[in-house]
Amino acid sequence: MRRLLLALPFALLPLAIAQAAEVHDHEHEHGSLGAHEHGVGRLNAALDGQTLELELESPAMNLVGFEHVASSDADKAKVAAARAQLEKPLVLFSLPKAANCVVSQQELNSPLFGDKPDTDDHDDDDDHATDGKGSAAEEHHHDHSEIHAHYQFTCAAPGALKTLDLSQVFKTFPATQKIQVQLISPSGQQGVEVTSKAAALNF
Repeated sequence: MRRLLLALPFALLPLAIAQAAEVHDHEHEHGSLGAHEHGVGRLNAALDGQTLELELESPAMNLVGFEHVASSDADKAKVAAARAQLEKPLVLFSLPKAANCVVSQQELNSPLFGDKPDTDDHDDDDDHATDGKGSAAEEHHHDHSEIHAHYQFTCAAPGALKTLDLSQVFKTFPATQKIQVQLISPSGQQGVEVTSKAAALNF
């Protein structure tokens, strides 16, 4: 599913890499890798022929307002509502009807959805568990919970995909202040940072 996006993180956005390095320096004492910044989401997009791939990564804080595993009914309702919005990507990403896109693959992952953390994180927790720090490591992971959404669309008329408009993402998840977009399209590659006031970019 990620074939089009494999080269993306290495191809673009030297500015964002520099910014991430600064964030990393600032947050190093907290163990952050720098990519996790509240209010900031990341979107990789690739258009190749009739196939459009979108990969959205966001701190859970941006989408549900917290990053711990939901235990109360109110928190569970927020997680369920966010997941329901993410399960409607044609609406969320405002894909034009003229492009006649249909979702061919869709995958949502997050510790908040009950998914296990990445293997590396899990091994790390196990290592700490032997010296009594397992719970602390687990809490740390939850403090940096992310929500990942991967989509693949088949678009009968890809020529109608003139722009990618993320305004609905900002409206749906108002805690998201900006999204760092890396885009590969027939016209080339670009890295753009979009905000709610300038939420569209050209393919």
